Amino acid sequence: MGIFQDRADAGRQLGLRLAHLRSQDAVILGVPRGGVPVAFEVAAALDAPLDVIVVRKLGVPSQPELAMGAIGEDGAHALERSVLSATRVKQEELLSVERRERAILEDRVARFRAGRGRVDLKGRIAVVVDDGIATGSTARVACRIARNLGAARVILAVPVASADVLARLTEPDEVVCLATPPRLTAVGYHYRDFSPTGDDEVVWLLDAAAERLQNASSTAGDHGLDEEVQIPSDGLWLQGHLHLPGSTAGVVVFAHGSGSGRHSPRNRFVATTLQRAGLGTLLLDLLSPGEELNRANVFDIELLARRLTAATGWLAGRPDTAPRSVGYFGASTGAGAALWAAAELGGKIGAVVSRGGRPDLAGARLAFVRAPTLLIVGSADHRVLELNRRAQAVMGCPNRLELVPGATHLFEEPGTLEAAAILARDWFVEYLSQG
Repeated sequence: MGIFQDRADAGRQLGLRLAHLRSQDAVILGVPRGGVPVAFEVAAALDAPLDVIVVRKLGVPSQPELAMGAIGEDGAHALERSVLSATRVKQEELLSVERRERAILEDRVARFRAGRGRVDLKGRIAVVVDDGIATGSTARVACRIARNLGAARVILAVPVASADVLARLTEPDEVVCLATPPRLTAVGYHYRDFSPTGDDEVVWLLDAAAERLQNASSTAGDHGLDEEVQIPSDGLWLQGHLHLPGSTAGVVVFAHGSGSGRHSPRNRFVATTLQRAGLGTLLLDLLSPGEELNRANVFDIELLARRLTAATGWLAGRPDTAPRSVGYFGASTGAGAALWAAAELGGKIGAVVSRGGRPDLAGARLAFVRAPTLLIVGSADHRVLELNRRAQAVMGCPNRLELVPGATHLFEEPGTLEAAAILARDWFVEYLSQG
């Protein structure tokens, strides 16, 4: 049984590990063909451009799957001297294989770059992505090409690789690898689905990535509505901040862990990530300043859920938000309130995301939640992780538990909040776009 479901799953996991590279002028370079589906997901996670770096393995004539070297664009090549010696491949045989592979490489370069120019790497971070590394030949050549094209820094990122091979690599400045088994006989053994990737799929992924980046750029220039709002509930006014893009995308309502805090830095960070994906956000104080003085109110899940329900009704009454699907993002105790409210409102809620949340606080209502729910927990937040696993066993809605490696309850560790934001963004984009 493999570590990864498929290349897309591996890419999503790799993207989480690389979340710290967001906004650092990185270019993602997929190694065709199998590396491109992985790279596509990494590029999505980092909001970065996707390109290919075309490399061809030179297989031993009698064992084509065994690499005796690799070639790449711009004449780059690398040879595995130990393999050549062990297999006793003659010089003329090596040249014959190289000529054949060079012709295939040039055909693929022409096809993959048809109608699109190469992304400029000068002074930027080049992230070379493949679906795995066995001998390291193609990885070395790909990194050399990126360096020759002017990359200021070269990072090699793969889901799985031989630890011995990684230790011998000198071409990249940094290597990011999710799994390094002591003995790697074949990359495909570490995937449940390792179906071949075709040229048509590579072209489609490159086109889709370019369109995604263009749409994100258009959304960034469309500021839409951004204003402070007041929402009536229980005889008082809840203070909030509403951001709406010019599109008709869904709106995510935030339920803060403290029961208050529309100015919470962590939730504002997540909100910004959602906004860049074209989603609307409503950050609000679920408690008035006077109510916050009574600490018991922070744990009054029924009260907090009632406030969320009021905010949802308020959105339904506005002409500019009524047509939009609504999602909830809850942190800590706020997640319990979000799930309580989602159970009460049924089909009116399109999706729920809990970050370091307490879904168990929704009690018996947890079983009645219909909205697809994502539970994000830090791998080092052991108590909350156990509570989420128990809650997940009760839930009947589509749901998933995602662990952010190394994160504790507040996601204060470098890159962990970015990883959680990426997971939340992808969940809301998937489900709120259906509303």
